Amino acid sequence: MSDRVPMTQAGYDALKAELNRLKTEERPKNVEEIAEALAHGDLSENAEYHAAKERQGHIQGRIAGLDDKLARAQVIEQGAGDPDKVQFGVTVVLTDLESNEKVEYRIVGEDEADPKQGMISVTSPVARALMNKQVDDEVIVKAPKGDRELEILEIRFD
Repeated sequence: MSDRVPMTQAGYDALKAELNRLKTEERPKNVEEIAEALAHGDLSENAEYHAAKERQGHIQGRIAGLDDKLARAQVIEQGAGDPDKVQFGVTVVLTDLESNEKVEYRIVGEDEADPKQGMISVTSPVARALMNKQVDDEVIVKAPKGDRELEILEIRFD
């Protein structure tokens, strides 16, 4: 894949830290687990060996995935001041026009998304509907629970 993976600097740093932890802590620990299991003899009935080898595959797969994402990473720098349109990296304060509930979202890369913390993926239905909109614009978001009508109250870089 050659598609760029948009992310904030914080998201990039978190992925690099995870990759480093996997390579320097988890993989060496797994190698020790395999060696210890091999010392027990008969591999055909050695559950510890099979579990350690399976874990090795998971670790290697995650390392390969992180290497790929970091190689394709497009770290998007945040601007200064208040942006005039919704874009990657901004925090958007919205009001749900039906329930009158206020919500706040920060638009981030897919790996950084955590809706419970108010961080939504740039590819989510809400973020896609908000892109390039301005304060006071109303948008309709097609969501699994039905359409939501939202009004943009504020856009800022945090």
